[in-house]
Amino acid sequence: MSSYKHTLQDIIYCVIGIAFSTFALKSFLVPNHFLDGGVTGISLLIHEDTGFSLPVIIVLANIPFIIAGAFQINKRFALKTFLCVIALGLALTFAPYQLITNDKLLISIFGGFFMGLGIGFVMRAGCALDGIEVLAIYTWKRSSFTVSEIVLAINVLIFLVAALQLGLPTALYSMLTYFTASKTMAYVVEGFEEYTGVTIISGSSAEIKEKLVMEMGKAITIYKGERGFMKESFDLSYNCDIVFTVITRLEVRKLKSLVEAIDPKAFVFTNTIKETAGGVLKQHHTHHYKQD
Repeated sequence: MSSYKHTLQDIIYCVIGIAFSTFALKSFLVPNHFLDGGVTGISLLIHEDTGFSLPVIIVLANIPFIIAGAFQINKRFALKTFLCVIALGLALTFAPYQLITNDKLLISIFGGFFMGLGIGFVMRAGCALDGIEVLAIYTWKRSSFTVSEIVLAINVLIFLVAALQLGLPTALYSMLTYFTASKTMAYVVEGFEEYTGVTIISGSSAEIKEKLVMEMGKAITIYKGERGFMKESFDLSYNCDIVFTVITRLEVRKLKSLVEAIDPKAFVFTNTIKETAGGVLKQHHTHHYKQD
């Protein structure tokens, strides 16, 4: 895909993402005094306490994180994020949306759902609508915690403050909103074709290799290993090929059925792969935050 097409695709993703986020905020969260996580949640909390303009708060609250993003990630990411945050602020100011519902459960689920869609589409364009990820990356480089753990800890603090300021029920509903948004965002960013690494150890590895390549059309990698070493026969072991392949999660059941038909005793384990590059895989343009 050419650079022009990539740019056009990013713009479309950003426009869609900002539209969904604005819809979630103006039609669900803001009129019903609900919160989300991250910088958006902090902005909503300040807005509820002070009554100050939400679009202005969101832009001002994200600026320090955007500046940090220029150093922690790259300048292109920071510029795109800044433009998206400004566009979100303008959309919140001028876009006409109406209140959808006052039902707290529906607000939590669908407000989070549309917010997650919005953030996810913007992330697919290689930028962000919420600067909390930049803070998490900065902290991650200086601690032993993962980015997800840091984001979770920050959001726990936000919801604790919300419980004190707005009451426990609102904080709990807001946590449900955040949970729904984060899960929706993950599906949008990773897609239904999120990759899964599969390792297979079997005495029938030759037949399994043939089936994976010839029937499923998968590329495989072979590790040379030994199997055996049982408690009752520790001194006995056998050379074996350990098969590794990468598939989409929609193909996991098919692969396991294929292996079980060949060797019901085969040892199969899977692990989620968050990002792939190169190799014989379907390539698709998603977010990649790289250092300059």
